[in-house]
Amino acid sequence: MGKHNIEKFSLTYSILKGMATFWHNWIYYRKVIVIGRDNINLDDHNIFAINHQNALMDAIAMICTSKGQPIFLTRATAFKNKFIARILYIMKMIPIFRIRDGYSSLKQNDEIFNKTIDIIINKNGLGILPEGNHAGYRRLRDLKKGICRIAFQTEEFKDFKLGIKIIPVGLEYSHYWKFRQVLTVVYGKPFGFTELHDLYREKPQAALNRLRDKISEQIKDVMIHIDSEEDYEAINELREIVNGRYCGDRINPKIWRDKELVSKLEKCKKDNTELYRDICDKSLKIKHIAENLNLGYYHMNRTKPTLLWHMIATFGLIVLSPIALLGFIINIFFYRIPNLALKSIKDVQFLSSIRFAVSLVLGIIIIPVYAVLAFIFIPSWWLALLALLLILPSGLLAWNYFLIWKKLREAVRVRKYFNRKNPEFRIMLNLYKELLKNITSL
Repeated sequence: MGKHNIEKFSLTYSILKGMATFWHNWIYYRKVIVIGRDNINLDDHNIFAINHQNALMDAIAMICTSKGQPIFLTRATAFKNKFIARILYIMKMIPIFRIRDGYSSLKQNDEIFNKTIDIIINKNGLGILPEGNHAGYRRLRDLKKGICRIAFQTEEFKDFKLGIKIIPVGLEYSHYWKFRQVLTVVYGKPFGFTELHDLYREKPQAALNRLRDKISEQIKDVMIHIDSEEDYEAINELREIVNGRYCGDRINPKIWRDKELVSKLEKCKKDNTELYRDICDKSLKIKHIAENLNLGYYHMNRTKPTLLWHMIATFGLIVLSPIALLGFIINIFFYRIPNLALKSIKDVQFLSSIRFAVSLVLGIIIIPVYAVLAFIFIPSWWLALLALLLILPSGLLAWNYFLIWKKLREAVRVRKYFNRKNPEFRIMLNLYKELLKNITSL
């Protein structure tokens, strides 16, 4: 598989996609919430426009939550190594060159743009990250014109009769690089741009700008966009303080709660600057105190934990410790080796991509080895099969076990803060109550 025939059906890709989807949706992430998947019609000529915050995980998020064999434009620097380039082509990714890659290399984009015509006409679905590069901020940055140029050139090639649909895709990560987080993928309503065809014939640059603005607004509708740079930290933290407990809610997803909160704050900034500043200040103060006390925000919603509850929880964890320890030992490769691969990574937004890729490769290698060992050393075939099926669940159980221990230790600290009437803790709780009243008043 190379870029010359990348639009053709690939059995190898289908197999790899199936394995990657299982690992991505059920192992790597604790929960993957998909909204609007029925907006994708594989019979249309689709271009997917995706916000870009988390390196290769953004493309993988769409691949693992959609049907078909979509193809992605990926920055050319990822193709420098020939071996890596072969893998990326198998994964149906093709290079796009930028000015920073050198003006001479930009000429190669002509060939790539011609190939995108084949991809769109073949109804593969073309995935584009139109911001051009990633940044770990919940904000849509200025879009590049490449996506618009591809859309218009493909329509022009077919005498403007193709009817290309652009589907905005919004991605929201509960944390960018931690393991077992929540990922939300939103597929917006597909839209065309036939109203700009005549303008493109007369004034191509004006049409490109108009379409770019339209795509930008549509993507903002399906993602969390915090426009303020000055108050970004306060607003971003406020989302977790107020809505963090709804992180895994599928019925009323947190992304819509966060968007509503951000929208109300933007309105408040215009209508009541004093209240807006007070909310932002409280948000940062709560963050600072919570970090000092080493507490998660979810403790602000609870009453004083009882000693009996601590004793019961501790006893239960002690009873389960042998099972958790066994699960950890069996899965130690998945815990340790991906972290070793992260030590040389300077761009933190690549941490998740590397961890996911390494853990997936380990799974493909290690689980068959475990299968052979199980059927050799366990005399009963059904017990061997059962042991094999329990490998990954035991690893997830061990992971959750250590998280519960961490939360229990936090709960013990909370009880201590209540008993000793810790002044910082009391200030934090009072700030939280006042903050909720302020948010309710919006």
